[in-house]
Amino acid sequence: MSNGTTSPSLDLGVIGNASAAALIDRDASIVWMCAPRMDGDPIFCSLLGQGVDAGGEWSVTIRNKVASEQRYLRNTAILETVLSDRDGNRLRVTDFAPRFKASGRIFRPQTIVRLIEPLDGAPRVEMRLQPRYGYGAHAPETTRGTNHIRFLLDGQVMRLTTDAPVEFVERGTPFLVDRAYAFILGPDERLTQAPVHVARMFLEETENYWCEWVRYLSLPIDFQDVVIRSAITLKLCSHEETGGIVAALTTSIPEYGESGRTWDYRFCWLRDSYFTVKALNLLGATKTMEDYLGYVSNIAVDSPDGYLQPLFGLGLERRLDEAIVVALPGYRGYGPVRAGNAAYTQVQNDGYGSVILSIIQCFFDERLPVMGGEALFRRLEPLGDQAFRRWDQSDAGIWEFRTRNGVHTHSAMMCWAACDRLARIALKLGLDERAAHWRERAEHIRAAILARAWNEDMNSFTSAFGGADLDASLLLMPEIGFLPAKDPRFLSTLAACEKRLRFGNHLYRYRAPDDFGEPETAFTACTFWLIDALTRVGRKDDARAIFADVLRHRNHLGLLSEGLHVESGELWGNFPQTYSMVGLINAAMHLSRRWEDVL
Repeated sequence: MSNGTTSPSLDLGVIGNASAAALIDRDASIVWMCAPRMDGDPIFCSLLGQGVDAGGEWSVTIRNKVASEQRYLRNTAILETVLSDRDGNRLRVTDFAPRFKASGRIFRPQTIVRLIEPLDGAPRVEMRLQPRYGYGAHAPETTRGTNHIRFLLDGQVMRLTTDAPVEFVERGTPFLVDRAYAFILGPDERLTQAPVHVARMFLEETENYWCEWVRYLSLPIDFQDVVIRSAITLKLCSHEETGGIVAALTTSIPEYGESGRTWDYRFCWLRDSYFTVKALNLLGATKTMEDYLGYVSNIAVDSPDGYLQPLFGLGLERRLDEAIVVALPGYRGYGPVRAGNAAYTQVQNDGYGSVILSIIQCFFDERLPVMGGEALFRRLEPLGDQAFRRWDQSDAGIWEFRTRNGVHTHSAMMCWAACDRLARIALKLGLDERAAHWRERAEHIRAAILARAWNEDMNSFTSAFGGADLDASLLLMPEIGFLPAKDPRFLSTLAACEKRLRFGNHLYRYRAPDDFGEPETAFTACTFWLIDALTRVGRKDDARAIFADVLRHRNHLGLLSEGLHVESGELWGNFPQTYSMVGLINAAMHLSRRWEDVL
């Protein structure tokens, strides 16, 4: 999308540094960026439509454009867009957020760097830098100096420093790009060197950082480009300062069209974070788990009775009140736009297992500088107590139904997982009495689930105890360790889910009507759960065919949103969705050949 002239799409790139993050369209416009955190006020918000006074993006427009090409620099989070005009002039825009090691720490300022360089001829560009605040409602006050513009955004001040003519940037005047120009948007701080020098130094250091980070990933022999891009994207969805991980970088991208299913995903769901941490651990990128351990430890300390709400703010905020944003019309005009998520008030009993599963590796992984010990185990036990208290209690479930509760099978399984993993941890620590205690509780829950979640007439487990509906989370039974994949009960449940939920190569999370009617898009994470289940039961050819289809539906940079409209093949839902990027990693790891089979 550029200057509101084209319909927005999810053909977007992501740049970031685990502190700041931005989404950039194919024409090099920054259409989404929140500050001062990823769950903050969007200073660039045109992805959800123009605000009251228009604006809300940072565009770089080449006159008479005929083509654009876009790619990531290899193994990095640095995005390069090449724009061409009808006269053969070509321009390169390089976008990134600085991230590298300096002075014994990771330098990751809330800063975006744009480097604009001529490639061929004499391109002329028009830059429009139009931040907003109040979710698009207000234009900031500005002041300018010789080489900078300051923007006052509802109490926070951001400064653009550049060696391009400030007059042209401020007024949107077209100008000739006859040499490299740097644009550095970040905190209200003076640069000690020329902007283009700082930009090139930051670029080199950031490229080196990401290449080194990728170098130490434990990659499969096949699908390496898929795994690398997915891993980097997951890293960009983490807020390293606190250890929280957002489910996605956006709010209110509809699940489909006028469905009204527009949710704010810029928060840390305990459930989603477990999947993200597990996927990065699988690749050997355990630092995210270590940071997340600090995040959930703070949550646990502040929850002395062990009760957990489903999601938190990146700064551990517990109140995330949901409000309708009136200044923004929504993605393609489909609203409402929401800020905050009322799901924080729900009871979702799967979170106890999610937390313990996400950090269990720290008790067993000798590579870690500080491993989990008895003190951490004791902090986790109140979560297990809550899990045992709640495993057979009604909740909103994994799909966060707003008007319909039940005793959900997946929630019960995750409560079982909490007790089961506490037993394993206690055994590892030599705490035999606690191991026996938690093993007894786990076996009690497991036996009850097997009895109460099974529908004999359907020859399948069901979404809720005593029910007759199915949902895709049942496919996670082997992943969680609840049942072996070859167990006849799981095989028949898999067959039932395929019959009711599978459409072509894609899987709906459920088909029964909910608060908004029947779902209209396949949920991409569920499709990956199907791939995992098929792989585990030995149907690898089927799994590979589905995986190949999903890969074809990624955007041009290899990224996925929450869902897919089966008929049109178009991406919908919040973006980039960590659930979906996790699925790419897991499927690639499971379906790749082994190194020893090739080398």
